[in-house]
Amino acid sequence: MLILKVISRLLDYPTQALFDASEQMICVVQQSSDIAPPEKQALLKFIDDLTAQDLFDAQERYDLLFDRGRALSLLLFEHVHGESRDRGQAMVDLMAVYNTNGFDIDSSQLPDYLPLYLEYLSEQSIDYIHEWLGDIVHLLAMLSERLIERQCDYSVLFDGLISLTDVELDRVEIATIVAAEERDDTVAAIDQAWEDKEIRFDDPMTGPCPNQGLHSSKHALDPNTINQVPIKWHDADAADVAGL
Repeated sequence: MLILKVISRLLDYPTQALFDASEQMICVVQQSSDIAPPEKQALLKFIDDLTAQDLFDAQERYDLLFDRGRALSLLLFEHVHGESRDRGQAMVDLMAVYNTNGFDIDSSQLPDYLPLYLEYLSEQSIDYIHEWLGDIVHLLAMLSERLIERQCDYSVLFDGLISLTDVELDRVEIATIVAAEERDDTVAAIDQAWEDKEIRFDDPMTGPCPNQGLHSSKHALDPNTINQVPIKWHDADAADVAGL
């Protein structure tokens, strides 16, 4: 599903290769029959707005959004398992699924990095895609609402993913939960976290969907089946963006 490849690229760190591929991504979105017209128009506007920026400004904004605090982390299991041992085991299981399905990773990112997860799904069947996106749909909705709360247009990427599932969500309830959260990306919050954080291995992030969906399907990953092991990654070629 090419639309997943496009959203995967757009959720990754902005590069010149991404900007150079803007017309190609626009073409894919325009021709896609997998998303509804409202989501399609939102994606097209996002691509136009993103690639109209200065690249360094786009990169700075991305860093401030996704690399400060944990609330907008693109590492799926960070939201589910936090710093517990189950996180490492779950990543090993996910890597095993990738390998079993012939998905070779050439990336410096961990296997639960959302753009990588989407890249994998883009090569699977429609039913598989719907099920695996459905597994993380509540997390996608939470991330979308946090971005909406910050008046950030990256939310449309998550809404596009949500539209590819058949899961009914109570967005009003999720928005209410998000509105009550304290921001964790402020200077004061980051300083406080460094001062007060106790080093421990049983500290999953709290929230309304800590384990919902990620281990519920027939493709479920059992974090207790494989022992935690270190994984070494290799950098991907950024020019691959053009290979949609």
